[in-house]
Amino acid sequence: MNDWRIYRGAGHPHDEIQRLPPPPPWRDFSTGGADDTQAGSDRRLGVRRRLVQNHHPRPAETDAVNAALYLRRPLLVTGNPGTGKSTLAHAVAHELRLGRVLRWPIVSRSTLQDGLYRYDAIGRLQDVQLERAQAGSAVPAAAPAGIGSYIRLGPLGTALLPSEQPRVLLIDELDKSDLDLPNDLLNALEEGEFAIPELERLADREPVVEVLTDDGRRVPVHGGRIRCTTFPFIVLTSNGERDFPAALLRRCIRLELEPPGEEQLRAMIEAHLGAEAAAGEQGLVGRFLNREPGEVIATDQLLNALYLTQHAPRTERVTRERIADMLMQPLDQPR
Repeated sequence: MNDWRIYRGAGHPHDEIQRLPPPPPWRDFSTGGADDTQAGSDRRLGVRRRLVQNHHPRPAETDAVNAALYLRRPLLVTGNPGTGKSTLAHAVAHELRLGRVLRWPIVSRSTLQDGLYRYDAIGRLQDVQLERAQAGSAVPAAAPAGIGSYIRLGPLGTALLPSEQPRVLLIDELDKSDLDLPNDLLNALEEGEFAIPELERLADREPVVEVLTDDGRRVPVHGGRIRCTTFPFIVLTSNGERDFPAALLRRCIRLELEPPGEEQLRAMIEAHLGAEAAAGEQGLVGRFLNREPGEVIATDQLLNALYLTQHAPRTERVTRERIADMLMQPLDQPR
């Protein structure tokens, strides 16, 4: 390939999109469905992770994970963007064979109920009205759906279901929440249970109701309450953008992730892009490691630069350097 560019900005339609190579492994969404446990882990850990499975994390990381497992406490992981905070949850789930990682991405509008369950009261009301309309016409009325058809457990609610082995739950970027959410989480994290008031009110008439989980399965809820039998392995991540209340901190095992070193970076590159990419990285690893003190560059920026510079012709050194400059800009510098 003499020209790596697909889009040239010339304004003339063409079919060069057919030359677009396969996506980077961490951006490949073509395999696996919603219930596939492998696809998400492949994107996080690398499709070639078996080649570097003996590369262990730092002792502080393994100690913190084991402390959280033994004590049945959440693990609060802080660090700069791109240091592998979210990936840690996937690594634990993969090594311990704990299945799909439940993920709750936090935004400024997230509430505790978003994580526990959602009740579609409007959808239920519309269906009741439709049934009444059909009952007064010649069209046969469908059998009314039970209340469980309108309740879906969120990631936290699913993680607290009774199980023999702990589920892995990633509560991602907790520092982006509003001021109340960290405090609202305390009771659920301490007691390992929660109530669904809509089902509690019906407990005398319907003691067992099936609801949908975050995995898409139907499970029974007894008496309108859910209580875990095995506390889940919960990873809460934070970029360190805010302080959390002491009540939350004392309930968590805390881990500060340091930026990866050269050995970890090369293992990461090999896991995602293969040994050839790790060997021919054109000094980008050194550039990443030797950045100015205090500069924040995420590891996925390095992976992006490595992947894309592989497709630029090796004779175009200026082009390769320009791509690296574009993709490895420090995150903490104002634009």
